[in-house]
Amino acid sequence: GPPRIADKVIHRQSVRLGRTIKLLCPVEGDPPPLTMWMKDGRTIHSGWTRFRILQQGLKIKEVESEDAGTYICKATNGFGSTNVNYTLIVIDDASSGKDSQVPEGSNGEYEDHTGKQWARPRFTQPAKMRRRVIARPVGSSIRLKCVASGNPRPDITWLKDNKPLTPQEIGENKKKKWTLNLKNLKPEDSGKYTCRVFNKVGEINATYKVEVIQRTRSKPILTGTHPVNTTVDYGGTTSFQCKVRSDVKPVIQWLKRVEYGTESKYNSTIDVGGQKFVVLPTGEVWSRPDGSYLNKLMITRAKEEDAGMYICLGANTMGYSFRSAFLTVLPDPKPPSAPVPPSSTSSLPWPVIIGIPAGAVFIFGTILLWLCQTKKKPCSSPAAAPMHRPQPRDRICVSQVPDKDCISSINYEEYVAQQQHLLSQGPALAPAMASKMYPKIYTDIHTHTHSHVEGKVHQHQHIQYQC
Repeated sequence: GPPRIADKVIHRQSVRLGRTIKLLCPVEGDPPPLTMWMKDGRTIHSGWTRFRILQQGLKIKEVESEDAGTYICKATNGFGSTNVNYTLIVIDDASSGKDSQVPEGSNGEYEDHTGKQWARPRFTQPAKMRRRVIARPVGSSIRLKCVASGNPRPDITWLKDNKPLTPQEIGENKKKKWTLNLKNLKPEDSGKYTCRVFNKVGEINATYKVEVIQRTRSKPILTGTHPVNTTVDYGGTTSFQCKVRSDVKPVIQWLKRVEYGTESKYNSTIDVGGQKFVVLPTGEVWSRPDGSYLNKLMITRAKEEDAGMYICLGANTMGYSFRSAFLTVLPDPKPPSAPVPPSSTSSLPWPVIIGIPAGAVFIFGTILLWLCQTKKKPCSSPAAAPMHRPQPRDRICVSQVPDKDCISSINYEEYVAQQQHLLSQGPALAPAMASKMYPKIYTDIHTHTHSHVEGKVHQHQHIQYQC
């Protein structure tokens, strides 16, 4: 089943400053539970050097004021979990005189009117208070933090060299009363700054040593290791940054070395250290709290020609300093595609693009119609001479719709005279011919226009005779 508490627990524990205390976690279960400890909602781990998690509980060595607070042992197995809660009070003998003035509850422990236990002040952000000796140049700014909690809510006062700071020196900023802001530092701002945090239960304090460095007018100095050599993927984005320390706000400029033989590609170049460079557009120069100045050069969609040497140059009225770094652009992983030959129709207007296929369809349809007409109405020789190859002038078309081959050797007038002569003979004609005779001749003339891809246009007429 789920874990259960196996022994009586005293939820309120007290310990004197600098002593060692052990908080037990008497839980049992089947299967045996796993335990973890938390302080004020934060998990205790191996990085907490004075805290050690044992099988029986939590051991705290050399207790400090900020160790006061709420501790939870959470035991968990496959069936559930249970918590064992503790409230730890750290007693400071130096403030025992103040403790005697605190009202005491019937149970012998400190409580307020709501029943909540009194708690001494404690710093809630000790990681931001580790640096206690701070050096800053003239004109820079600094923030000293002493964020704390307790019950009742503690108050804070700031002292410089053990003398309280005036409200004008502290500044009117009630929302950030746990932070002391010192702006536009002057040499006389050097000294020891102490925060005193106190309530009815006790008091804690922390001291910072501030040193304001006198500046000497000199040329800018590049601090840190930037800019550094950088590699970027083809088409990727990267940046160089440059940090400059200067008495006055410097001009920070980025330069790129011009490779030998490519000088003609640039409108103007400058000479630095015997080499030619082109000036690059750069962004804003930012002023940092430590008195230095920062500028960044962004390189987006990197190409092969972006590779090379870059220089950060910081200058003021006293001179300049510079430092170089190299950018490497990795090759494009995509192989260059074969050039596509230009389309023959890409330069033609769209009416031509549409008209050429339409003309081809029209020509094909015309040829198909002509073939159908030829097969349906063939030409034949006259019945009087079946075995004799007729001469062109003797050809007679007996089809209802002769094509141009049938009348290639006679014109229209000759054809009409021939037909009238046949009609005058009447029954003397062969029966096969007589059955095709009609008293009238009908004509039908069609004109066709053909256009060719080469741009040629020609017309021809189809003359249809029906007798």
